[in-house]
Amino acid sequence: MTTVIILSEHGFEEAALGLSLSYDREAANMPAVMSRLFRADGGHNKFLESMMLWVDILAPRHFWQQFDTYRTLTKQSGSTMHTLTRRAISQDDFEQPIPPETLARLNSLIVFKDLATLKNELPEGYLQRRIVFLSYKTLRNIVAQRRTHRNKPWQVFCAKMLDQAAHPEFLEDLR
Repeated sequence: MTTVIILSEHGFEEAALGLSLSYDREAANMPAVMSRLFRADGGHNKFLESMMLWVDILAPRHFWQQFDTYRTLTKQSGSTMHTLTRRAISQDDFEQPIPPETLARLNSLIVFKDLATLKNELPEGYLQRRIVFLSYKTLRNIVAQRRTHRNKPWQVFCAKMLDQAAHPEFLEDLR
């Protein structure tokens, strides 16, 4: 099951201050300008690059392959190299149940510490947790492209981000 939790958000005031430099106005006056510019590409909404989110995501491997398309500033993940053979795998480790014989095969590879074969045979539905650091500009791009994606974890990700964001006003047009 895909889970998405925004751990922290920062940068609204700093983004307003940066935008105020272009207009030679006080930062306190910038939210109105921000509300006009957030949809505009071509550099007009670059203030969104200063608004940052740290997000805790548990999603299947096939989600992460697609997620790597987007420019996140950094990501840290649970290491399969260091953790995959530490315990038996259960159905809870997958997005959807896998055949019992597949689970038994994976667990036999764990017993024999055959990491290379285990990683090679690990189903795409295996859940992996990452902490990602991204900007609102990247988030807008992801939500615009993936909110109605046929891959269900993308729908979950987009819905959770829209529900939890501290500044949904910069994402509302994407609902």
